[in-house]
Amino acid sequence: MNILVLNGSPRPRGNTKQMVEAFQEGAVSAGHTVEVVDVCKMRISGCLACEYCHTRGRGSCVQKDDMQEIYKLLKNAEMLVIASPIYYHGISGQLKCVIDRFYSAAYPNRPPFLKKVAIILSSGDADMYDGALFSFKGDFLDYLGLENMGVFTAHGSENGSHKKLAELKDFGLSLK
Repeated sequence: MNILVLNGSPRPRGNTKQMVEAFQEGAVSAGHTVEVVDVCKMRISGCLACEYCHTRGRGSCVQKDDMQEIYKLLKNAEMLVIASPIYYHGISGQLKCVIDRFYSAAYPNRPPFLKKVAIILSSGDADMYDGALFSFKGDFLDYLGLENMGVFTAHGSENGSHKKLAELKDFGLSLK
């Protein structure tokens, strides 16, 4: 399976990145192809709400920035993994720009092979996930109709723990 991971953490060795790497190790060991995109290293602007993609663009975004690389990867992705630290009860701003730009990628239909989605979230506190989970449900499960493969969270001392990283690796290994 082709898996696209959108890592929304700006920290190159942060908790979210460790969780992504554990998942990737398991998924690759199970024979899957995993492409991790560190969106914070890219130049991706927010959606302009210009409707170009839904009119003259026929699904193509008017903005020509690094989001074009993600659009290409989405065309062959069978599973999407959203990964982010929690910033003010939601995903990072950099990742939010990417998610908003899915507006054109999902028009007139979702990417052709994309069927599954999971989310990986890291936080300092246990009760900080509501905003991110609202977006996950609305954007990916409801709007795109993707199959929920799991919600994985770590907070406080769970971040970076052997137990949590093993859980993510096992998740990757379990994918069929």
